[in-house]
Amino acid sequence: MNDYYNVLGVSSPEKELDQVAAAEGVRTAPVEMTRSITPLKDLKALWQLYKLFKKEKPLIVHTHTPKAGLLGMLASRLAGVPIRLHTVAGLPLMETEGIKRKILELVEQLTYWCAHKVYPNSKNLAQFIIQNRFCDVQKLKVLGNGSSNGINTDFFIKSNDISDQAATIREKLGISDSDFVFVFIGRLVKDKGIQELVDAFTALHKRHPHAKLLLVGPYEQALDPLPEATVTMIQKHPSIIQVDFQQDIRPYLAMSYVLVFPSYREGFPNVPMQAGCMELPAIVTDINGCNEIIEDKKNGLIVPVKDSQSLEVSMERLLVDKALYLQLKANARPMITERFDQKLLWKAILEEYQELQAAYESVSKLSQAIA
Repeated sequence: MNDYYNVLGVSSPEKELDQVAAAEGVRTAPVEMTRSITPLKDLKALWQLYKLFKKEKPLIVHTHTPKAGLLGMLASRLAGVPIRLHTVAGLPLMETEGIKRKILELVEQLTYWCAHKVYPNSKNLAQFIIQNRFCDVQKLKVLGNGSSNGINTDFFIKSNDISDQAATIREKLGISDSDFVFVFIGRLVKDKGIQELVDAFTALHKRHPHAKLLLVGPYEQALDPLPEATVTMIQKHPSIIQVDFQQDIRPYLAMSYVLVFPSYREGFPNVPMQAGCMELPAIVTDINGCNEIIEDKKNGLIVPVKDSQSLEVSMERLLVDKALYLQLKANARPMITERFDQKLLWKAILEEYQELQAAYESVSKLSQAIA
């Protein structure tokens, strides 16, 4: 987008913001935004965004994530930004009940009301928004085949260098060539299905001691805590290996056989696409996004949400049924590259920007002529 527009990236002042500035060659602006409900901090962030937009006078504001979406769309509407766009990449309210859910529903409705266009990043997510009447259906559009940013299929590929790194890591972690490695990549929190995954694996391991479970990601006990028993099992089980957040997950995918991704809710998750590009079949739950990336018995298996027994059965199936495993593995990369290559989605987003810009400029010229 920086080839076509003067891009300003706005996010909380974390190290990742500086990394984006350096990697993408764009200007950035830090605005502190929390991920929880914090009214006073949110009002402060709203004011800072409003002042930023009044100063920068952007043609387009495009927001992502619920909190940045609410504050960004509100501030851009108040500042009179001509084109206001919001991408929906998952809804936390799906796993919330009571008064908190009501609040989150109002937040979504307000965000969408301020936006000119709303982009759910999966077809199922779009249907959920329509069914719950969060906004006018005319505002909704799924770009490409879904996803927020597609996947860099040239980057996620099993090269000799990545295979060498994977071998080194396997040795360091004490994983032998005869071990069958299931991998999960993401935050180790309740709504990612970690409790069910650990329960399924510990039961499976009793029958298949050469199985290993590799968990790649950080705990977030303050936001969405795992039960203490699950944390203890992760730490003490000899065949469960946990490593923290990794900047480059390719070696961890390359050293594994199957991705297990038992999340309760998603928009359009990156990890199953990344794993597929690295030739891994995936076991995913039957939820938004996952059931659009994975087709059952074609490039992976789909199981019910919060069902550790079904998860265990599917994990064992891929461990023992070599013919099925090889069939899913052969389909894994082609089924991602043909549908979700990043360049295809970037082109769709750019075309959307240019179409909306042309419409705005046409209306502006007409208004000036009338005046």
